[in-house]
Amino acid sequence: MSDEAIKKEIEILSKQELDRTIKRLASQILEKIPNISSVLLIGIPTRGVYLSKLLAKYLEELAGQPVENGCLDPTFHRDDLVRVGTRIAQVTDLPSSVDDREVILIDDVIYTGRTIKAALEALHSWGRARRVTLLAMVDRGHREVPIQPDFCGRVVPTSKDETIDLRLREVDGEEGIFLCKKL
Repeated sequence: MSDEAIKKEIEILSKQELDRTIKRLASQILEKIPNISSVLLIGIPTRGVYLSKLLAKYLEELAGQPVENGCLDPTFHRDDLVRVGTRIAQVTDLPSSVDDREVILIDDVIYTGRTIKAALEALHSWGRARRVTLLAMVDRGHREVPIQPDFCGRVVPTSKDETIDLRLREVDGEEGIFLCKKL
């Protein structure tokens, strides 16, 4: 039996709770940035991209106008590729310039903060935003760089041998947030 096969999962958020949390985050964004026309949502692959699309949908419902969203892959800006390994980079796809925009970087789980650090470096090559904020669905702690989310769905303290899995229907065929631990 492989190591992956021996794993304990605990559901942190159900599909309904996840949906409610995403809607709450959309409301918080509108409270902090009332001029929604200046907002550009940028998802970090993989699940951050799908989260940005869901947030854009809910923001449009709440604000009555569409919100641009795109994808930024920070793979080649990482300083920890030896530890995390390489993967096929996704194409960065930004619908418009980031110059003078309220950019919200969106990631599923914030852990060490190195992905966000790399995303900020990658974003800099696309222009100068008015402000960049961070939305993470789950903050699991263990930061190695001083980066904190401005918007956070849940804080779930973990040990280093645990992981958090955000599962979305478009990627995983199911939805929810799970705490996973190898046994």
